[in-house]
Amino acid sequence: MSGTVNGTNAAGSTATPRIASPTTGFGADFNTFLTRLTTQLKNQDPTNAMDPNEMTQQLVQFAGVEQQLKTNTNLESLISVQQGAQLVGAAPLMGRVVEVESDQLSLQGGLATLRLPPAGEARRVDIGVLDSQGNLVRSAQVDLNSSTQDWVWDGKDTDGVQRPDGAYSFVLVGATTDGTEAEVTGTVLARATGVERREGEVRLNLGTLTVAFDKLRGVPGN
Repeated sequence: MSGTVNGTNAAGSTATPRIASPTTGFGADFNTFLTRLTTQLKNQDPTNAMDPNEMTQQLVQFAGVEQQLKTNTNLESLISVQQGAQLVGAAPLMGRVVEVESDQLSLQGGLATLRLPPAGEARRVDIGVLDSQGNLVRSAQVDLNSSTQDWVWDGKDTDGVQRPDGAYSFVLVGATTDGTEAEVTGTVLARATGVERREGEVRLNLGTLTVAFDKLRGVPGN
């Protein structure tokens, strides 16, 4: 989640200073801005002087933009502190099984676990596990119960061949008692293996699967 001030006025010019789009930071250029403005005032044509109201308006706008940039800087600092706290807070999760929101399973040690919701409008669900090329490697049909249940994939494809550990996409298609399609969402259970700050956010590593820290949904007793 900086700026520059471009002074276009030479001594003796009657043009008003122009405030450019922020790109590098106003703090470093504020004195330059004032120096050029003062020079312009000293050398302006007495018969065509700068409108004081216009000059005041520009100064007010300049101060407002600089204040907004300072606010953004402070917010970035707060976010950085918060992310640091998340990194420290995630340390006790290492080696534990966690529940996360994800569209991929993490196959670890030949096993991957998908947590299915209780039966609602959907009474059963068809599960499809896909490899990185989008090929179907395993499918299953599960009847939903009155409470959540875990579906465990043993890592074997439809030919009985053991697939290597890694991240595998999955799709869920629910169905009502009369066979009408109904929406079903599930969560993923996997063992936390690391935590890192990447691309401006804290991410939790579950083997080769990586999810944003805010996708953490629970830590089952284990």
